Amino acid sequence: MTTPTPSGPVFDLHRRGKLAVAATVPLATRDDLAMAYTPGVALVCEAIAADPTIYPEYTWVGHTVAVVTDGSAVLGLGNIGPRAAMPVMEGKAVLFKQFGGVDAVPICLDTQDVDAIVATVTALAPSFGGINLEDISAPRCFEIERRLTEALPIPVFHDDQHGTAIVVLAALRNATALLGRRLVDLRVVVSGAGAAGVAVTKMLVAGGVSGGGLLVCDSRGIIHSGRCDLNGGKAELAALTNAAGRTGSVADALAGADVLIGVSGGSIEEAAVAAMAPGGIVFALANPTPEVAPEMAARYAAVVATGRSDLPNQINNVLAFPGIFRGALDAGARRITDAMKLAAADAIAAVVADDLRPDQIVPSALDPRVAPAVAAAVAARWA
Repeated sequence: MTTPTPSGPVFDLHRRGKLAVAATVPLATRDDLAMAYTPGVALVCEAIAADPTIYPEYTWVGHTVAVVTDGSAVLGLGNIGPRAAMPVMEGKAVLFKQFGGVDAVPICLDTQDVDAIVATVTALAPSFGGINLEDISAPRCFEIERRLTEALPIPVFHDDQHGTAIVVLAALRNATALLGRRLVDLRVVVSGAGAAGVAVTKMLVAGGVSGGGLLVCDSRGIIHSGRCDLNGGKAELAALTNAAGRTGSVADALAGADVLIGVSGGSIEEAAVAAMAPGGIVFALANPTPEVAPEMAARYAAVVATGRSDLPNQINNVLAFPGIFRGALDAGARRITDAMKLAAADAIAAVVADDLRPDQIVPSALDPRVAPAVAAAVAARWA
């Protein structure tokens, strides 16, 4: 990988980071200081000790989440470690604030041990109202999320899994509506069986795609129950999909398929895309380089989407996570349930449902309607 030279507008923007801490109360007089800190603060501490349920109301916990990573699966860059991951985590925190009004703190852990990550996040959890796990590689991410969800009384959400899956479902709902199709009739191929691939597959089935007609591919080809090299997550996918037990490569899977959803970070040959059914749908979501070049995909598909902000139809988690956490925090939710995720997908799709075009199947990441709609839908499902 070529090392970028630290110069130019991107580096200028990131210099000294993208975040700062700002006071929300005045500190102009002795009285201000006496209330914000000692002796006044002691009254609040005593009240919380007596009634812990008021803790979120009188601290930042009610509007603040931790963005936690170990740097093991950052964007499409791979295992680059916690320090190199920090610019992404800072960026995530900025998006939380800008789009959801949620304060977020990036936490990059210098360990990739599952037990150590769970113990550390559990110990830090009283400082936050929610935990957003980010860029942790599969299959460790599944165990980390499960154990933290069981251990903590606050929402835990692995955005690479569920944020991606929510926006993919929203986009596919609108793409099929635009093309006059039905989710249940589609032949779908998911290329990639990591964190995003597993969650996308489960979300699509929950949202109405037929698992029997859905194929998931990893680096060794189509996942099926006859393979003996499947980890727990992939074995679960084998049981959920591919009812016919098809085998072969991703190219074999794509022959005659209606939909390609790329979440692998690899590349797919033009001939495989050309062999898809006419008028299909291609979501090439690897960042920064899509699995299929968008201009090439457009020669064969009716609808093309990527994860990039500089191209139409950006399927990006920013459409989901700010509103999801805003709604969960507002509702005092202890979990983010499957019903809340489906509600978020429906809310995202509905924002542009009356104005669908081949280059607009999801709202813009900058659309101010998205986060409030998602927050309201998520909060209502918890309540």
